[in-house]
Amino acid sequence: MNIVHVEIIPFKNTSTDRLIAPPFDDRRYKSPNKDTKGSRAPDFSLTSAFNAGAMGKHNSRQVLLRPWQINAGAMGKKGNRDDRLSALPDDILVNILDRLDVPEAARTSILSKRWIRLSSELSHLTINAKDFVPEGLSNANLSVDDLVQMNDAAAEVTKSMLTRRVPGEHTIRLLSTTFYLRDAVPISIGHAVGNAMATHKIEKAEFTVLTQKGREQATVDDIINYGAQFLSFFNECQVAFSGLTRLYLQNLKFAESGMLSNILVTCKKLTYLGFLNCETESWMTIKFEHAQLAELSFEDCRFGKVELKWLPRLTRTKFAFWMTYKNLPLSFGHVPLLEAVTLTTIALSWHEMVELSTLLFETSVRELHLGFRYEKIWLQPECLTRRVAYAFHRLRIVNLDTIPEGYDLTWTMFILEAAALLEEFCMTVMDHPCEMTMDKEERSQELYSEKKGVEWESPTPNFKHYHLTKLIIFCFESCMISHVRRVMKAAVNLKDVYLYDRLTCRLCRHLKPLRPTTFPPSKKHRCSMRKHLTQDIQSHARIRFLSSAEIHADHAAMIL
Repeated sequence: MNIVHVEIIPFKNTSTDRLIAPPFDDRRYKSPNKDTKGSRAPDFSLTSAFNAGAMGKHNSRQVLLRPWQINAGAMGKKGNRDDRLSALPDDILVNILDRLDVPEAARTSILSKRWIRLSSELSHLTINAKDFVPEGLSNANLSVDDLVQMNDAAAEVTKSMLTRRVPGEHTIRLLSTTFYLRDAVPISIGHAVGNAMATHKIEKAEFTVLTQKGREQATVDDIINYGAQFLSFFNECQVAFSGLTRLYLQNLKFAESGMLSNILVTCKKLTYLGFLNCETESWMTIKFEHAQLAELSFEDCRFGKVELKWLPRLTRTKFAFWMTYKNLPLSFGHVPLLEAVTLTTIALSWHEMVELSTLLFETSVRELHLGFRYEKIWLQPECLTRRVAYAFHRLRIVNLDTIPEGYDLTWTMFILEAAALLEEFCMTVMDHPCEMTMDKEERSQELYSEKKGVEWESPTPNFKHYHLTKLIIFCFESCMISHVRRVMKAAVNLKDVYLYDRLTCRLCRHLKPLRPTTFPPSKKHRCSMRKHLTQDIQSHARIRFLSSAEIHADHAAMIL
């Protein structure tokens, strides 16, 4: 059996030291196979779309099989030892192309008729308008004309890649398109995707719908206009929406009470639905009912009240930032498979506290991630009762993120008392000046709370916990010693304690920290603190003091 070694050599930009795909030039790289009478010449239709963006967005994934590396012109020559890549069977070459971005993979079609066919057999098609940024620019400094050009290029590539495929011959494992809600491009892409769904087997189809203005720049009028544009797009492309498995929307107002219900009814195959900075009228109650939806995300949305009424396959949900509402506008109905819940907001002085036992009572949540964004603690500590114990009985992982600095952490023990089967407890205690409102007058006007902490005393201070094995604290300070000792004393089977130094932020480097760090700087200091932590406590837990550069991969995922 002959073994063929394949090496894909990327083009290297010496100025940025990144691997990039250079713009393709028709004049320089003509097809190595001369056309013969009656034969079809290689398809150059995609070249203009790729060069429309000049492939200026270069990232570490972008590589290109260069003509002199592929040596497609020598495909018919016997004994050419340099043409190792062309000697490979089609399925392996398609597998290689699938690892490239769609624009790069498709541009290989200019090499020969064989590569035209291979580029039309890709199983993973991910087309993003942001990948067509004009040369010399970035997504941060685009003009309206640049955005229009990028969007048009994404639409042209989508249509070209889908229309060139042989109907029903090769399954599309993933068809993902990201585009801007502008002009006729969404409808053009929607029709192309809808036609492909009618003639091809597509396992996963995704729309990520962006808007010209981002969350920070979009005005109330902008959001209303974007919502109207999306409604036209949705009504015009029902076939495409009916086959979607993932839909992400941003900066839209759903003015009609039934619009969200129509999306859920039409998009029967959705497994993921995400909203960013979307809204409805404040009086509306949105009831989510869907047979397939597995993940649902709301970030900085204003939906009146959200009821997850009947979602039998929902496993994860995120609800972030409900600052315009006094109470958390979220409730759970029939969600038997719900495992992970993320709740994050900035609580002002007038916000009500959240009782988790009420929110989670009819769920089976195993992972709970709560974020406080350096401001008032909005979680209400609860004394242990049968109802509280039942609401927490399946919890295995709890992550408390961005707890404000300088406040007593005793209140967090109520979670340990209530969640008898908890295995992992993580918390991040920090202030982040570059993300906080620091001006005293502004804080007063916007009703920020100056008393951020919460007081709570356990009625059973000597309780024991038998399942907790891991305690993780980011931004550990010496003032937290008493709290760590409290946890170690209660958790009799604790195995690992990870105490991390203060997290670094490049935007905060020029700002003085609100409080100087008291993390033990040397091995000697750490040995002394370790003795202090374990004094008079019978614990076999291994205590590690780690810098922010030593964060374990699984721990990094806990930082919201």
